Amino acid sequence: MNPLITPSPEVAEALAARRPVVALESTIITHGMPWPQNLDMAQRVEAAVREAGATPATIAVMEGRIRVGLDPETLERLARTPQGAAMKLSRADLAACLALGRTGATTVAATMICARLAGIAVFATGGIGGVHRGAETSFDISADLQELAQSPVTVVAAGAKAILDLPKTLEVLETLGVPVIAFGQDQLPAFWSRESGLPAPLRMDDPAQIAASARLRRDLGLDGGQLVVNPIPPEAEIPRAEMIPVVEQALAEAEAQGIAAKAVTPFLLQRIFELTQGRSLQANIALVLNNARLAARIAAAMAQAA
Repeated sequence: MNPLITPSPEVAEALAARRPVVALESTIITHGMPWPQNLDMAQRVEAAVREAGATPATIAVMEGRIRVGLDPETLERLARTPQGAAMKLSRADLAACLALGRTGATTVAATMICARLAGIAVFATGGIGGVHRGAETSFDISADLQELAQSPVTVVAAGAKAILDLPKTLEVLETLGVPVIAFGQDQLPAFWSRESGLPAPLRMDDPAQIAASARLRRDLGLDGGQLVVNPIPPEAEIPRAEMIPVVEQALAEAEAQGIAAKAVTPFLLQRIFELTQGRSLQANIALVLNNARLAARIAAAMAQAA
């Protein structure tokens, strides 16, 4: 294992025994929810991975080390980190956080990098970053997309965050050669909503097919991973027709207030939480749990075929 990685005993044992392991990001803990809801959510997601037959590996940088798998005490310590004290890490920030000995929470891109270093092939998250609205003038495009084209990790998400420009995000992923696989439906999901109005490039209905696709990409010598877009459970979704006006209002307010760069997504998610009277957060938790379960099934299929 890479010397920069410190795995928990549970994760180290699972990897050594070639048992299924699922990577989990940490920005949702430090930047997505307040204490103590963030700890409760993190514990529930880890429990969902275990119940589905895999070992959870929540990833974060703490005291200048990449921690892969957090014991209960460390997970709580991360969840209690004061707002703003943890760096939000992507590809550009990861090495600097290690050099500074800081605490940092991993985004999709940084989690993929760390998962690759640890030998973990599957990662569950809520939604990926992508092309922001107005990117033709702001050039605001998430590093998550480029990372999907480079790191050989299968990422399970409920699609790109619905605050983004979904058609442009899909176009960039196609240009980068990233497979976008809808699980169990023909349409691309849109985070809080099961449908986006966009057809999915690929569809698979069986975790074993997704695992086989990852293996065949490796055998073909293809760089990068694959994005599995898993629709939110029907009972938890906020329909697209209801979400579009909410997202548009939040985007207009962000523009009027001059919110930019890394501050955009947290502002929009908080404003959408307020406008939906908390429903967006409940939907977010439901889709993360759903993605964790599917990721565990894919990891199990990979382990079985190894």
